[in-house]
Amino acid sequence: MTERTTAPNPTAAMLVIGDEILSGRTRDSNMHHLAKELTLRGIELRESRVVSDDHATIIGAVRALSAAHDHVFTSGGIGPTHDDITAEAVAEAMGAPIGIRDDAREILAAHYAARGVELNAARLRMARIPDGAELIDNPVSAAPGFSLRNVHVMAGVPRIFEAMLAGLLPKIPGGRPVLSQSLRIERGEGDVAEPLAELAKAHPALAIGSYPFSENGVTGTNIVIRGADGAEIEAALVTLSEQFPA
Repeated sequence: MTERTTAPNPTAAMLVIGDEILSGRTRDSNMHHLAKELTLRGIELRESRVVSDDHATIIGAVRALSAAHDHVFTSGGIGPTHDDITAEAVAEAMGAPIGIRDDAREILAAHYAARGVELNAARLRMARIPDGAELIDNPVSAAPGFSLRNVHVMAGVPRIFEAMLAGLLPKIPGGRPVLSQSLRIERGEGDVAEPLAELAKAHPALAIGSYPFSENGVTGTNIVIRGADGAEIEAALVTLSEQFPA
């Protein structure tokens, strides 16, 4: 009888681009949202980087992350201003020419014409798309993102990023959704560390994390067990509950 194996879940990384994030002027929420959505689709977010609006830095990060993961999701730097350089940097990183593309131009033209706004040179910059890329729909402000092989380029404004991601994710093959259960133990991490180590050895397919808390004069540890097999998570939780009864 042949043993049945399960393919590992796809992996992903996020690249957040923008001086405003690194300076503290803007708080990034896109990584948090992406992590939740990828977890639901069985795609494992393994890494997140934040880089400045620097052409060479973006190129280096895109190449490294693209080579290391199944998918790379970027946010920021695809607007109409001079410091929006993500599209050009991603194109160079992936070895693709870039220019104003007709389908992207048509999307922008229709959007601005409906509002009586001129499609000037600055706004037209948002139609720069690398050769071979597929457009990512932007139902909020029209300017499309794009997918170039395994790199998915999206806006940095959270509500636009979230809308673009919602349209993109159904097109990307996922894996087994990651399940999670937690147990609150009113003991310090020092007391639970050894049992947790033994539990992790017994269940190598599970991710077991400990998170201390202190509230209303009570200190303890929240244990979170994550994995794709609900029955195995439940078994590990039962073992832990027996070791630390409420």
